[in-house]
Amino acid sequence: MKKKIYIALSADMLHKGHFNILNKAASLGEITVGLLTDKAIGIYKQIPFLNYSQREVILKNLKMVKNVIPQHTLDYRSNLRKIKPHFVVHGDDWKKGMGILKKTRLQVISELKKWSGKLIEVPYTKNISSSSIKSNIMKLYLQKYNRTSLLSRLIKVKDIVRIIEVHSPLSGLIAEKIQVEEKNQLIGFDGFWSSSLADSLLRGKPDNQSVDLSTRISALNEILDITSKAIIFDGDNGGRIEHLPFTINSMERQGVSAIVIEDKIGLKKNSLFKNQKNIKQDSIKNFCKKIKVAINARKSEDFLIAARIESLILNKGIEDALKRAKAYSRAGADAILIHSKQKNPDKIFKFSKEFKKSGYAKPLIAVPSSYSKTYEKDLIKHGFKIVIYANHPLRASYLSMNNILKSILKNKRSYEGEKYISSISEILKHSFI
Repeated sequence: MKKKIYIALSADMLHKGHFNILNKAASLGEITVGLLTDKAIGIYKQIPFLNYSQREVILKNLKMVKNVIPQHTLDYRSNLRKIKPHFVVHGDDWKKGMGILKKTRLQVISELKKWSGKLIEVPYTKNISSSSIKSNIMKLYLQKYNRTSLLSRLIKVKDIVRIIEVHSPLSGLIAEKIQVEEKNQLIGFDGFWSSSLADSLLRGKPDNQSVDLSTRISALNEILDITSKAIIFDGDNGGRIEHLPFTINSMERQGVSAIVIEDKIGLKKNSLFKNQKNIKQDSIKNFCKKIKVAINARKSEDFLIAARIESLILNKGIEDALKRAKAYSRAGADAILIHSKQKNPDKIFKFSKEFKKSGYAKPLIAVPSSYSKTYEKDLIKHGFKIVIYANHPLRASYLSMNNILKSILKNKRSYEGEKYISSISEILKHSFI
């Protein structure tokens, strides 16, 4: 009877290192691959180019692989208990890997001891990795074609999709790479928000669509060129309905994952201003027409059209918001952003409860700029799938610039203000070049 071998793989980009591991395993016995699901991979890095089914087909067509089963978490133990393999085979690089991988390795060793199984570690294949291959693909600009579908895939595999505002290539690079480790998971941002507010303020202009679309797209391209995560574009009210198809086509061509269009009309005023006097909301009929025009203009269903409802901003109440949400959903909107400037989330939670029961539910988007004490776990509990932190990097940079400039003026030198800024060496170290 052949020995049972277990290998856990992502198998998004198979390379020489993977085949070294597979060949070693094949020499020991029959291989069962625990193929990490998209959700499992998303715990510690960006979700794969290929979805689970596509990766499964590739592995099942390898002669050395006997079985392929899903591994739903980074933790091997559930599958190991079912199979009780004689050997688990893995590259020896996880000895020096991040804390999560080190812990996973120790769990595997401990579990195998229960039936005298062993961990076989294959020497790391130098100068090759899936990450570097993906990086090279990105440099060839293939990300546009994969990137558009990222958000729709993330919604399917994540409890909540975490989006952060970026307003420059540097802010995009920081947001792309920054992570914190928590409960043996790496937590990062899943995508970016291209904010109309941020684009306006950076140019010293009011947030009333005074920055034209071509300027915003030009700035967006600089971010798209050097990042790889999903991007949601703040489309304000979408502009003239006759121009909307061109906007959609332009966004989709660049690799944007979604556009959010709000149901206000006339000269824009930022929704977080207290005074919304003379601000009007579009009729349901007209806005549904705008949604349909956007839907018909897109080339791929993976490019998402989100409808932003301003009823709570304009004090029209939950019933008006629900009426609009159901109509916009019927018109084809892929997601609903329910906006609020209240200090607590009570109204949006009541809205989400009723919308879920309506029969027209779509993924909900929250923008907790005002109700900032609300935890993501509470948004998840109330049915929200996307959270947008819509202006925080911009606000942070504004505060820091004010502090350092005041310090220089006050002290007639820069030394005292250095507590407000990064060191030159840190900037150069993390220049990402």
